[in-house]
Amino acid sequence: MSTDADSLRVLVVEDDPVAADAHALYVSRIGGFRVAGVANSRAEAVRVLERTRVDLLLLDLYLPDGHGLHLLRSLRAAGHPADVIAVTSARDLAIVREGVSLGVVQYVLKPFTFATLRDRLARYAEFRAAAGEASGQDEVDRALGALRAPQGGALPKGLSGPTLEAVTRSLRDTAAGLTAAEAGAAVGISRITARRYLEHLVTEGRAARSPQYGQIGRPELQYRWIPANH
Repeated sequence: MSTDADSLRVLVVEDDPVAADAHALYVSRIGGFRVAGVANSRAEAVRVLERTRVDLLLLDLYLPDGHGLHLLRSLRAAGHPADVIAVTSARDLAIVREGVSLGVVQYVLKPFTFATLRDRLARYAEFRAAAGEASGQDEVDRALGALRAPQGGALPKGLSGPTLEAVTRSLRDTAAGLTAAEAGAAVGISRITARRYLEHLVTEGRAARSPQYGQIGRPELQYRWIPANH
């Protein structure tokens, strides 16, 4: 279990006070993260960063005293290493490209749910936890792949993005692994449906399966999440 000292410190930068409070509440409910501060403007964000250690910014791009990317550009010029997840309604791909060049690791489009942010932060934590020297291209790709959310349009027919996220979270949060029946019970779907999602994760290289022995009859398959630094 992580302690406050181990937790990643998040600064929420959002001009809408209601949204800012909601985002801060979301962060506080996610293990391994804690709120380092809330800022409603670019100037306020700079003041917080001057006095508080921050690992990650949840950064709204449209601030009352300047664009969020202007803030990020000034931070990079000053050598500030904090990572950034852009939380925004901006859909201009030119802005997305500029953000990537400045070190934005993910974009979360408004409006979004707690489950969406929880998934993005879990992926970010997994990416950040990858350490040491990569043994090859596959390991580099796997670490970077932790930041990518499942793409609904690329899923096999009959699978949905939200259910895949739910199955993924359940598997990732269970170190000992899950059977299809256990995954189905955790998510609220049938064993057969859960197995389809688990097999998809195996195909994508994000999970491994092995027979579970010790019971009378045919052994049951146990599925285990493969962390990015595996």
